Amino acid sequence: MQLTTARLIEQLSQDLRQLYTLHGDEALLLQEAADAIRASARAQGFLERHVFTVAGAHFDWSEIESACAAMSLFADKQLIDIRIPSGKPGKDGSEALQRIAQTCVGNDGVLVLVSLPRLDKTAKSSGWFTALDTHGISLQIDPVERAALPAWIAQRLAMQQQRVLAGEEGQRSLQFFADRVEGNLLAAHQEIQKLALLYPAQELSFEQIENAVLNVARFNVFKLSETVLAGQHQRVQRMLDGLRAEGASEVLVHFALAEDIRALKRVKDAVASGRPLPQVLREQRIWGPKERLFERVLPKLSPAMLDRLLQSAHQVDGVVKGLRFAQWPSDSWQALGRLALMLSRACQPA
Repeated sequence: MQLTTARLIEQLSQDLRQLYTLHGDEALLLQEAADAIRASARAQGFLERHVFTVAGAHFDWSEIESACAAMSLFADKQLIDIRIPSGKPGKDGSEALQRIAQTCVGNDGVLVLVSLPRLDKTAKSSGWFTALDTHGISLQIDPVERAALPAWIAQRLAMQQQRVLAGEEGQRSLQFFADRVEGNLLAAHQEIQKLALLYPAQELSFEQIENAVLNVARFNVFKLSETVLAGQHQRVQRMLDGLRAEGASEVLVHFALAEDIRALKRVKDAVASGRPLPQVLREQRIWGPKERLFERVLPKLSPAMLDRLLQSAHQVDGVVKGLRFAQWPSDSWQALGRLALMLSRACQPA
């Protein structure tokens, strides 16, 4: 049974199950969910804990199966903590997890917690994951997206009896905070804890937050791509500055921008030939947030505009590789910035 993170605490207080599976890439939220499960298990007598980290194809799964099937020598209930950092248990592991899922349900003395990274569609439809989900509870731990980050920060502040000022200044404070910690939720958590130490249980002004919160934002080229297509100019420049400071590859940044332009061109041409947009997007492997962005921006982009963007992307590719063009800066990051802003302005919402 799949469950949202928001409902986990409620579920744990009502009916502790024998099997939980956590999967996602957000380390802080994974840790908090696992901690909540372990705390609830301890409160209900699961005092023995065995941790198994699956490393490599030659891992001995029989040890875990034996632990799941055994009763504790000391009469304490057991928590079996299985961690699979690769997200790929392999053939032996797949079969073992299916047996474990069935075994632990009938053993009141054992609770199994399985922790995994973010899983793709193939993994989530596999026999081993289906068994874990069917016989227990699974939680997909999703990252906190930028749009939801101010509300998340406000909620965390409230948990330590703090709040921002009401009205426009409070919203400004939360947006500033979010800009400083975007893409780095663990650091965001640490900055929130720091505010609890500096200004315990009080209303926070913009100046207090500005002076206390470090700039620990982290970005990746995939989020840059979505931001460009969303037409968010200021955020695009901030992300480019962050990627440059982190030593990101100019070639990778260019590839992300150029591939979006090429994909927009391919989809535009296919739709112009009479093919339905949903089908073309599926064929081009465009889904999720990007699918919605493509649907919005494609009517705004004329074939001539896409041709100009494609030509610009070709020239910036040359700049990144050391060539010079009269109309482009010789600095790779400046050229990438200009290309990103050209595409972002073309995609700007009306």
